[in-house]
Amino acid sequence: MNFKLVLASTSPFRQHLLQKLMLPFDCVSPDIDETPLQNETAPALVQRLAEQKALAGAQLASKTDKPQLVIGSDQVAVINGQIIGKPHTIDNAIAQLSAASGQAITFYTGLAVYHNTTQQMLSCIEPFTVHFKTLTHAQIRYYVETEQPLWCAGSFKSEGLGIALFSKLEGDDPNTLIGLPLIKLIGLLEQQGMDVLSQH
Repeated sequence: MNFKLVLASTSPFRQHLLQKLMLPFDCVSPDIDETPLQNETAPALVQRLAEQKALAGAQLASKTDKPQLVIGSDQVAVINGQIIGKPHTIDNAIAQLSAASGQAITFYTGLAVYHNTTQQMLSCIEPFTVHFKTLTHAQIRYYVETEQPLWCAGSFKSEGLGIALFSKLEGDDPNTLIGLPLIKLIGLLEQQGMDVLSQH
């Protein structure tokens, strides 16, 4: 079946990752409140937000005769029991990386694919663990001021200079850390009826 693919995200990182699949897609910007619910765990938060983004994206997508598959994704880290999202400021980014220094930090990425015709929602949670080197304050400040990772959960860009912050990465798919677990995404698309290797 021929589908229209929609990415419910304006993240340039997720757009770049999805382009790896060599499929045409539209982008829409879902306006979702990302505030955690009371006592909500990190995995539950990212799964809920990914599903909400996919549903919102389906409402925003331009109408077409083709069935649409809408992709939603969200990511947070957990540092010392606290859910950590995007820092937004240099001071927050420095504080996040200072808290992560010398620790193994798990990132949780929620992924959802919504079929607008069947109204079936498929979703999953993909963990990825980052082992940070023990970093000096000067190293952290230099990194933050150089790469300005202010819109990245955890305050780094692993596809850039951020790789210098780590001693080891643990996970099934390195794309997960950048924001879109492609291996899991391909599986969810297949479950919804789209084979990415036969869509060209």
